[in-house]
Parts: sequence; structure tokens; C-alpha cells
Amino acid sequence: MRSYAGRTAVVTGAGSGIGRALCLELGRLGADVALSDSRLEDAQQTVAAVRALGVRAEAYQVDVADRDAVFAHAAQVAEAFGAVHLVVNNAGVALHGDVEVLREQDMRWLMDINYWGVVHGSQAFLPLLADTGGQLANVSSVFGLVSIPGQAAYNAAKFAVRGFTEALRQECQLDGGKVSVSCIHPGGVRTAIARNARVNSDRERAELVGVFDKVARTSPEAAARVILRGLAKDRPRILVGPDAWLLAALPRFLGARYGQLTARGSRRLGL
Repeated sequence: MRSYAGRTAVVTGAGSGIGRALCLELGRLGADVALSDSRLEDAQQTVAAVRALGVRAEAYQVDVADRDAVFAHAAQVAEAFGAVHLVVNNAGVALHGDVEVLREQDMRWLMDINYWGVVHGSQAFLPLLADTGGQLANVSSVFGLVSIPGQAAYNAAKFAVRGFTEALRQECQLDGGKVSVSCIHPGGVRTAIARNARVNSDRERAELVGVFDKVARTSPEAAARVILRGLAKDRPRILVGPDAWLLAALPRFLGARYGQLTARGSRRLGL
């Protein structure tokens, strides 16, 4: 079991949702936190809450889609904190719509953040983590394990994060295990991701939010506790929420036929 007391953690997408909850839970565990978000004011709000726990926290404005900005951020954190022990590449966005109507620019926007943001964060911080025998955690999704209608772009990015992270874990093992690598697969967590998603119309947004509010049963705080318990045990795959465990089992037992169930379920939910 790892301890995070007196360690330094880096969390992206920390202005709200799972990212903010992770920072607060890390603070309760005694970790110092370097946290970033695309919106500096949101990151600063998280910093204030973490500092109230009696640990050090610093806010940074970072666009994870910008490779140079992420590498500059890693250098800033190294200079400010001296060492890095945990990095959670958490920043993410959502896009809903059937493939035939998705705009390429929207798909590239999502992929730049959800996939390339993970790649940039991993490559930028790996040398720092190797120096401390630290941990890298990349947030995929339960939709990196199963696909559903209307989420082709999101599925593509989250499946990519899973494949990238699992291959990276193997590379790190072959390199002597200097860095422990985990892939996180949250199910429905009550965040603002559906409300902030790119959609084709206000009606579609209302429908998406309505369904999301029905199925998202796990709080960000509960998700953060599950994630950090899994990381403390160096688990390679961390499933978050009972729905994540259920959906992850479908392809194991049904193979490609699981799609029949998810398609019917999506239709019943009105997606």
C-alpha cells in the first residue's frame, strides 16, 4: 500500500468533478497538489479548498491539447515542488451525436483533449516519475471498455486511452518497473460533463442531461476514494462505480454480442 502523505501529486482537469474531488482527497491524505485546468478561476477555487486542509496546493492554467504547454507545465511543477510522485491525467470533454452528423472539427477537438492530452501528460511527466518510483494514472471511461450509440467519438478517444495506457504499463514493467501505470474507468459519475458536452441542439442537450442524471449514481467524492484506494494498491485497471463493473463484464461474457444489449438499452433511455 502506497502512502501519499508528504508526496506531490499532479492532477489535470482539476477545476471540477472528479479532478477536484481527487485533489481534495489527496489533500486529506497529506499530499501536496499541483493542479491544473483550462479555466484558471476554477483551478484557483480548488486550490483554496485544498489549502484549507493544511497542505500545499498550486493552480496552473493548462490546455492539455497543447503539447508545448504541457511540457512547460511539467517543468514548472518540477521547479516549484522538486519531485513528483503521482500524475493523474484526468482532463476530458464530451461530444454526443450519431456518426453521420458529427463534424470533423468537433471530433478533433475531443480527441485533442481526451486522447492527446493523456499522451502529452504521460510523456511530459514520465521522466519525473521515474526519478521517484512514482505513479501515472490515465482516466479512460467505462466507454473505453464498451461502446454505445451516439458516443462514437468519445468511445474512440477512451478506447485509445485504454490501449495507450495498457501498452505503456507493459513498457514500464519491461523497464524495471520504475513507474507504476494505471488506467481508470469511471462509470456514471455526477459531474457537469454532460451539461458541457458539444451537441447538435438544445433539445439534444436536454435529453442527454436527463438521461445522464438518471444513470450517474456515483458522486465525485466516492469516485475519488475508489480511485485512490486502487492506486494505493497499484492496480492496473480501476473500475469506478457498480455500473462500471457491470458494463465491463459484458464483453467478457458476450463478446461482440454485448452491442445488442447496449443498443437496446440506449433506445429505451431515449438516446
